[in-house]
Order: sequence, then C-alpha cells, then structure tokens
Amino acid sequence: QAQLVESGGGLVQAGDSLSLSCVASGLSFTGSIMAWFRQASGKEREFVGRINILGDRSFCADSLEGRCTISRDNAQNAVYLQLNDLKPEDTAVYYCAAGDPRVYPLVYQHWGQGTQVTVSA
Repeated sequence: QAQLVESGGGLVQAGDSLSLSCVASGLSFTGSIMAWFRQASGKEREFVGRINILGDRSFCADSLEGRCTISRDNAQNAVYLQLNDLKPEDTAVYYCAAGDPRVYPLVYQHWGQGTQVTVSA
C-alpha cells in the first residue's frame, strides 16, 4: 500500500524559512515524479512545484520562484520542499504527491495526508 507522509510543518513567522519532508513507502519512489501542492483554507489546491525522477530537474510555480527549492533523496525515498522568506499567504496545508512519468498527461496517483504550515505576520 502506497503511503506518503509529510512532516516539518508548524507555526513560523513571516520572513522565516521552512523545510518540509515527505517520505514514501509502498510505491516505486525512484520511478515517480514527485510534487508538492498546497491548499489554503477556502481556496483551491495550488501546485507548488515538482522534481523529476533523477532529481536533477525541478521547478516551482512562478509565484514562488526565488523562494522555493525542491529536492529528493532516492536512497531515502524522500522529497523535500524548502520555502524561504515565508509570507502569511503561504499559510496552507502542504501535500506531497507521486506521479508516474509514463502516463500522459501526468496524474498524481498517490497523495500524502498533508502538513499544516501557518505563517504569522
């Protein structure tokens, strides 16, 4: 059974940095594109960024460029999201997701339960 478990969320202050982790089990992690999404209360889920299976190419949403870094450690079945210069509008539940690169269009079949990030002004 595939499982993605996020961690690292919490209450932070504006301007701080935060690193989230997501550990996968029960799926082909090294064969999965990994992505981060977020959903603020009352808003639709928003794409944050993703990283390819080798971990040598990643990108973040335009709105987060310059503040967002995504990395992965295939030996640890883990993907990471670092957000710098956090703003109150970054407050959301952050989810990691796994997708099969062989499927087009890409669909994220597996999702974590999410971790809450709250940024105080």
